[in-house]
Amino acid sequence: ATSRLLVNYQEPYRSQILDYLFKPNFGASLHILKVEIGGDAQSTDGTEPSHMHYENDENYFRGYEWWLMKEAKKRNPKIKLIGLPWAFPGWIGKGENWPYDYPDITAYYIISWILGAKQYHDLDIDYIGIWNERAFSSKYIKLLRYTLDKHGLEQVRIIASDRLWEPISFVMMIDSELHGVVDVIGAHYPGTKTVQNAILTGKKLWSSEDYSTFNDDVGAGCWARILNQNYVNGNMTSTIAWNLVASYYEELPFGRCGLMTAKEPWSGHYKVESPIWITAHTTQFTQPGWSYLQVDGHLEGGGSFVALTDGLGNLTIIIETMSHNHSKCIRPPLPNFNVVPQRATFYLRGSFYMVETLQVWHSRLDFESGNSSLFQQLYPVEVWKGRFSLDLNVDEVYTLTTLKTGQKCGFPEPPPPQPFPSSYRDDFNIRNPPFSEAPNFADQTGVFEYFVNASDPGDHVFTLRQVVVQRPITWVSDADQTISVIGNFKWVNMTVTCDIYIEKPRDGGVFIAGRVDNGGIYVRSTKGVFFWVFADGTYRVTGDLAGKEILMKGLAGVRENAWHTLTLNIQGNSASGLLNGYPLWENVTISKPRHGWAALGTRSFEFAQFDNFHIE
Repeated sequence: ATSRLLVNYQEPYRSQILDYLFKPNFGASLHILKVEIGGDAQSTDGTEPSHMHYENDENYFRGYEWWLMKEAKKRNPKIKLIGLPWAFPGWIGKGENWPYDYPDITAYYIISWILGAKQYHDLDIDYIGIWNERAFSSKYIKLLRYTLDKHGLEQVRIIASDRLWEPISFVMMIDSELHGVVDVIGAHYPGTKTVQNAILTGKKLWSSEDYSTFNDDVGAGCWARILNQNYVNGNMTSTIAWNLVASYYEELPFGRCGLMTAKEPWSGHYKVESPIWITAHTTQFTQPGWSYLQVDGHLEGGGSFVALTDGLGNLTIIIETMSHNHSKCIRPPLPNFNVVPQRATFYLRGSFYMVETLQVWHSRLDFESGNSSLFQQLYPVEVWKGRFSLDLNVDEVYTLTTLKTGQKCGFPEPPPPQPFPSSYRDDFNIRNPPFSEAPNFADQTGVFEYFVNASDPGDHVFTLRQVVVQRPITWVSDADQTISVIGNFKWVNMTVTCDIYIEKPRDGGVFIAGRVDNGGIYVRSTKGVFFWVFADGTYRVTGDLAGKEILMKGLAGVRENAWHTLTLNIQGNSASGLLNGYPLWENVTISKPRHGWAALGTRSFEFAQFDNFHIE
């Protein structure tokens, strides 16, 4: 759920961000885009909607991944696409928190997503994964291959298992049928190392999720080092960064761990961070289909180099000399090593002996003054009788290449940063919304979608509806309640007003909240000020999403299938609540949290509607 806020940027800023990411010979010029196959459950920074909420339901226009893949393909038709599920809708497990009991159903569900991508968006998915960082099932992987082939999807390759090198490599060595259907072994955060069994499979080895590091210059150093050393130390020929662009509220888990930052659609502000230009050193001068030359890429004074060719005479060499403290990734821990200034001499043999000059692109990360020089074209290097030398300093990246196509492109400065508007309203009155979700709401458990209330002749035809009614097969511990957060995490005093409509009789219920302090993988422990009303006619005020810390309770007289207006007012250490404009409770003492988002949600996985949301 890391691209959540990107979709509601206004033009031209949204297209500029996408150009920096995907446009060839422009910025990051990415080769590969991996998206989540939404599973209606929390996947780190929010939930992404499934294409099949229920067994008899199919919709290939939910969420933002279809849009993102199309925008990437529009800019670079050759970009490779991967889909991977983190979670699954509950019906797939028939009540069990496990996707492999009915492998035919799971395979059908995944293949529907691939076919929908083609049918509705003309997108060809190149690779499909199994279950992000969770167990794999050999039986399911074999069935997935069989089902892909049966539907004419022979060209879709399988990557497994998006966790560690083992046990998948070992199991492939002893199960020849599994060996035959897995095309790529993908490991997460491998620390540039692989294992013997993985090499022995003879399969392509990928770091299929890596980086995940705060996107300052140390993050750029991490990225430069692993982009080279994943191949040099671990024979990995693809490295995929989590995440593409930090387009989620920064106070959610792993804030700003994207290649660039775009978390302010309300202002238009975004920032092209240094990892974008580190990426360009590799991506602008190689392409999928190029081959790594099998050389020992360790430099004597520390650092590394890789060399790639298109097999048609072109050569690209990428050198990095990142020091230990300036290239630490978030994980795994990095053993100590030294890098010193050095003169490196390269020898070109065979068909490369004829190369006379190489174009040079250079970056230097400056941790003293903060004046880093990023992706600058220098004078070409003359190659004399197949050899050239280079003086390398510490914390540098060089690309030397026969290609003359590199470009450092840019746009005028985007607007300056602004906090989330302190007065904000949404009546959800939009007839044909471009996206299924209302802007700026970040679902943390459950899925909240635009809804057309055909049976309502009055003011509530267009609403926001919570639509997940069965606990999904989760990836982490989703809350037992549904919740979507919005606004500025630093907000202290606020008034939140919203019309609510409970659909579930007896034990149904909804809330509005303020000073909400948590989300993402920690959503179960979220605290704040929560104002609940229930279908049995009672209300509660709690200090937590779980509803354990009760601050006030009583009778409200709310029932299901009727619209009511809730107002929550938080000022300093005190909170009060109104129902339909009349005071219901007041002078409830609030000690903590001191600040946080606004939010709305439901008591359980149940249908409920919201309208005329307003924050001051």
